[in-house]
Amino acid sequence: MEKRLLGPGSLEVSALGFGCMGMSQSFGPNPGDRSQMIDLLRTAVERGVTFFDTAEVYGPFLNEELVGEALAPVRDQVVIATKFGFAFDANGRQTGLSSQPDHIRHAVDGSLRRLGTGHIDLLYQHRVDPQVPIEDVAGTVKELIAAGKVRHFGLSEAGARTIRRAHAVQPVTALQSEYSLFWREPEDEIIPVLAELRIGFVPFSPLGRGFLTGRIDQATQFGPGDIRANLPRFTAEARAANQALVDLLARIADGKDATPAQIALAWLLAQQPWIAPIPGTRRIERLDENLGAVQIHLTTSDLDAIDAAAAQIRVVGDRYPEAMQQMIDR
Repeated sequence: MEKRLLGPGSLEVSALGFGCMGMSQSFGPNPGDRSQMIDLLRTAVERGVTFFDTAEVYGPFLNEELVGEALAPVRDQVVIATKFGFAFDANGRQTGLSSQPDHIRHAVDGSLRRLGTGHIDLLYQHRVDPQVPIEDVAGTVKELIAAGKVRHFGLSEAGARTIRRAHAVQPVTALQSEYSLFWREPEDEIIPVLAELRIGFVPFSPLGRGFLTGRIDQATQFGPGDIRANLPRFTAEARAANQALVDLLARIADGKDATPAQIALAWLLAQQPWIAPIPGTRRIERLDENLGAVQIHLTTSDLDAIDAAAAQIRVVGDRYPEAMQQMIDR
């Protein structure tokens, strides 16, 4: 597996990471067999994946426990990223944002315990908390790095100004945000700032929450617990309109003996050498399909053709409902 370096601290990760959220929430009923998910994560390591992404809010808490158990035998071979930034009630239900310094310290201790590890390789603020100056957040993480509990600092869904302010206090190793042919907003302002500051980029939902695989169409029905049922971009009408993007990927894939998903990931990998996407899956065949993208070479002509064709396609639908969109830092 190709390796990539993230950030001024040169955190080395596999070119493709593994987003673990879907093993515990968001895409329908959770897998009934926990051992299968553990086996899948360990298989990913055997295939060369060294970068695994989780968060305290996934579950909540259950995902970190799963990832910790799965990766315990290979802990010295992998990079584990997790996140803080949400508040919870006594029953473990998410109640809003919280990045007060004491809350961060408490969250990190909880993550360390659930992951069964002595340190967190990459710690993200999951969402920017408008009630807490980002300098206080960065300063707290800086203290945790000095204490040996954290190795690298990251931000998620942060705007350009916030990134600069945080980076001035504690160097930011990586930004995690959505980025794909399905969502290209980061190209306008975020990616230039990351390039200037030498911060790595970790795109989540690099396959458009499954849409870019070509296995979702206008007739697809989303079951209970699947967040896509409530996303504007996944209404039947939006899916019909956005099919043109999948058709584009399929045309490119036919000429490369590849799948649309592999072309979507290869396109992301070709954008910058400091981009490391984190597709997620619950199935070994999808893992192998995703990893096949690393072997696909898109020429400059290929990339120009994709960009030219994609520019003629207007993606329909917001990526989040309004309430969730308000949590995104601008």
